[in-house]
Amino acid sequence: MSPSRHWSLGSKLLMVGMPFLLLVFAATIATLWVSWQLDGGAAAVNEAGRMRMQSYRMSLSIGTGETFELNAQKSEFEHSLVTLKNGDPERPLFVPWDEGTIERFAVVEADWNRYQSRWIEVHPTVFGELRADTVAFASHIDDFVNNIEVHIAHWTALLHLLQMSMLASVIIGATVLLYTGYLFVLEPVGQLKQAIEKIQLGDFDARVTRVSSDEFGTLADGFNGMAEHLQSMYRNLEGKVSEKTLLLQEKSERLESLYAVTNLVAKATSLDALAQEFTKNIAQISHADGVALRWSNQGGQRYLMLAAHGLPAAMVDAEQCIYSGDCHCGASMEEHTLKVVPIRSLKPTPLPHCARVGFETLVTIPVRLHETVMGEVALFYHAHIIPSASERSLLEALSSHLASGMENLRLNSLEKEAAVSQERHLLARELHDSIAQSLAFLKIQVQLMRDAIKTSNESEVAKILEEIDAGVRESYGDVRELLMHFRTRTNTEDIEPALVTTLQKFEHQSGIKTTLSINGQGLPLAPDVQIQVLHILQEALSNVRKHARASQAWLDVQQQPTWRFEVRDDGIGFNPDTDQHDETHVGMRIMNERAQRIGAHIEVISTPLCGSSVILSLPKQSPPSTTNPARMGNSQTI
Repeated sequence: MSPSRHWSLGSKLLMVGMPFLLLVFAATIATLWVSWQLDGGAAAVNEAGRMRMQSYRMSLSIGTGETFELNAQKSEFEHSLVTLKNGDPERPLFVPWDEGTIERFAVVEADWNRYQSRWIEVHPTVFGELRADTVAFASHIDDFVNNIEVHIAHWTALLHLLQMSMLASVIIGATVLLYTGYLFVLEPVGQLKQAIEKIQLGDFDARVTRVSSDEFGTLADGFNGMAEHLQSMYRNLEGKVSEKTLLLQEKSERLESLYAVTNLVAKATSLDALAQEFTKNIAQISHADGVALRWSNQGGQRYLMLAAHGLPAAMVDAEQCIYSGDCHCGASMEEHTLKVVPIRSLKPTPLPHCARVGFETLVTIPVRLHETVMGEVALFYHAHIIPSASERSLLEALSSHLASGMENLRLNSLEKEAAVSQERHLLARELHDSIAQSLAFLKIQVQLMRDAIKTSNESEVAKILEEIDAGVRESYGDVRELLMHFRTRTNTEDIEPALVTTLQKFEHQSGIKTTLSINGQGLPLAPDVQIQVLHILQEALSNVRKHARASQAWLDVQQQPTWRFEVRDDGIGFNPDTDQHDETHVGMRIMNERAQRIGAHIEVISTPLCGSSVILSLPKQSPPSTTNPARMGNSQTI
């Protein structure tokens, strides 16, 4: 006996709808063919109508003697005959040839030959019969057109018939599909909906009868299995709810513990505060009677007591520093896992301090960052306990958070130390590159003063005094300028306020009028880049104050496509290749060093008696993750 074939829901719907789909497809192709025939016939009628019009135009040209026009009209008529006979490949134009159409077209060709030989190829002088011949010729063309129109009428009727058949097919197909959809889809869905409503009302005995072998049959089997499973679950639901409640409570407590320690690590500002608070928290989380937190040295030979909670003072004092291997506290570097030590069961000698206080169990958790052991957390219990797997995982996670917090505190301390060192180095370099140069000059002048005093050269003494006075004033200006540099603050969103402050201070110090112009719209500069840009611009303005003898200075800022800063003046200018002073060389070296630090480029343009220009061009910025749009370009005078 052959097994029965199972049809899927898609196969059933496809079998029902395929005949109608094929019928509609065939009708559509037939409709397109008939429409194409109608287009070709209509084009042929139009072309034949043009021939009739051309015959009258030729008659008019023959009667008026316009030979040139007559030749063009003859060529056009012959082209129309060829087009009707052979068709036009560029458009759907063709004649529905049959016996009647062929006969009428032959008559038109014969009339055209007679018409040419009688009226076009010769030059008649008498035109009495021209009108009659033209009318007869046009009437034969009309007969040809009428025959084509008869065919067009037949095709039009056929097109209407095809359209009506398509409409009927669509209606019948839609009706059949709706019925089969109800039979194969809606009715099974309705049964399934009724069963679901019974389940919702608490009737877990509800089942769906399988009446087909398609997807709905599989769905019915699945629903029946689900109903049986729900029925079995409902019978022992209270026990499973209690089990899940305990599990959720345990996970909630675990998350609360992790959150508390994470919050503690994030807010801790010192190692001592972190250690004290951590011991209190872990004692509460683990329900330990005592907690000791120890910090190990780099080699792991010694463990120092950082903090303790719940331990007697004598025990804390005695175990301020223990060596690895002296007892079970202070594990060796090879032991990187949680360890449970039953104190009373140890032989031959239990842990002295722990046994004396009355502790029964010791749990040690290494404080480990990656593979490096940084210390140890020791938990003391008066009872004999064995932590579960989840408790072990929680304690190890808490110790890992503690290690991360300790490492963050160490890195923050190193970062602050590095920042202070960098600031000192920056200050020392600023002093060396500016004030130290002036002091060296003053030292030389003092030595020259001593030599001049020994020789009693009063004119040389007076000259050197003027040099010393100028040097002191220059050093004073450098000190004030240096203080101005370090007091200028940047803005993380917009550099414009810092530029305005810099120009105001420069104008107040030098008396030179300044103008600030900002154009374009670009991404804000990073704070460290802003600082270097301000120092470069301040050094350029310092050179204007010292050497340019200018009456006005301009600062032009362009934000797109890249940041570009230009400091211009109307001073005496110089030759960049030969006329720079030593101090200017020092200033340019400082600016170039700062520009290299941020990947920028500095260009100096100057012509004697025509002013100078220092251009700072920054590299193209990468878009930050969060930015505030820079302001639209504007121009203002300081």
